[in-house]
Amino acid sequence: MNRNKKPWQPESFVRVLAGSVILVSAALVFFHSVWWLLLTCFVGINLIQSAFTGFCPPTIIGRRLGWFAEGESCCNGRGTAEEAP
Repeated sequence: MNRNKKPWQPESFVRVLAGSVILVSAALVFFHSVWWLLLTCFVGINLIQSAFTGFCPPTIIGRRLGWFAEGESCCNGRGTAEEAP
């Protein structure tokens, strides 16, 4: 375990958010309507596009809420957008 990591790195935040939305979507499919699978598809497409483009809407929202420093991103393993290749 890396003890130098802050508790809420952008990568961890995005994983928890995506997993939570997928679980909520699964529950909504079970209890309400099969159309909630579109939400699951949206989450999956967003994760794939962020891996290729470096554009990550959840970290933008996190910065606006003050959870992350300016320039932090979920789209690279180093934590900041400036260090992305």
